[in-house]
Amino acid sequence: MRDKIFIFILLILSSCIESTEVKVQRFLIKGNEALQKQDIQQAQYYFSEAVKLDSCFADALNNLGTLFYNQQRYSKALDYYNQTLSCKPKWQRALFNRANTYYELKEYYNALQDLNEVAKVNPDTFALHFTRGLVYAKVKDFRKAEQAFILSLKKNNKSAEAKVNLASVYYYQNKLNEADQLIEEGILIDDSLANAYNTKALILIKRNKLNEALLAVNKALNISPKDAFALNNRGLIYLLQQKETEALDDFNQSILLDPYNAWVYRNKGIYYLRKKDKPNATRLFEQAKKLDDFVEGLDSLLAVAKQ
Repeated sequence: MRDKIFIFILLILSSCIESTEVKVQRFLIKGNEALQKQDIQQAQYYFSEAVKLDSCFADALNNLGTLFYNQQRYSKALDYYNQTLSCKPKWQRALFNRANTYYELKEYYNALQDLNEVAKVNPDTFALHFTRGLVYAKVKDFRKAEQAFILSLKKNNKSAEAKVNLASVYYYQNKLNEADQLIEEGILIDDSLANAYNTKALILIKRNKLNEALLAVNKALNISPKDAFALNNRGLIYLLQQKETEALDDFNQSILLDPYNAWVYRNKGIYYLRKKDKPNATRLFEQAKKLDDFVEGLDSLLAVAKQ
């Protein structure tokens, strides 16, 4: 009799465990269906309900991370990806998602660590090479960035984004002809990339073709009106054309949109240097140097401002 009772209890427990597994899978399916319908709030509800039933349900945790990533709530996304990987270590999808999140949070070396883990299992994919290229470019390792983007193009030679990003790397290496060719190839594939026209404007500024540069950067801003980098570059063009009021307006708007771009502080500093306002010029050059001492010409500009 006792044996029968014991078996009965085990059957009940087994039924409960199976029921929980069925429930979390059902919530996952409903959440994915809500995502397909672009019902983000409902998707978040279903994924959260799944996690309430199973706090280590990696699929739901990863999906919650992606929901917050797509809302540009990167710190929240990182929390969920960390939880995902604590429950399911070395999961390739979550590692790649976390690498992208680290990139957005400017934690570039953490991003590279996750990408290196991904490479142990999938060493030769477009996504891996392309993302590595983005990260290496941010840490100013242009040689490795160039190699990564070239490898990405070997996997997909029709990627306009890879061509444009490689063009940006060539620009910083002063390989303007190579950069120019890649920009044109990228635009032929996809003429809706603001970054293509923005990089083209930078090349034209270096060649002192300011009217053409202005046309290019305005194309970038037509595509992406709140592009802080394009606004800064247009401000620089205006400054070089001695349209100082327009330049200052663009610099100020660029800073409001992205207060961490060192180049705009340098350019605004040049504006004040031209106005013979050396204290403000010095302050802005020092701010630029604090953010990124890679910025071209900062030391000589600071020396002039401090005279």
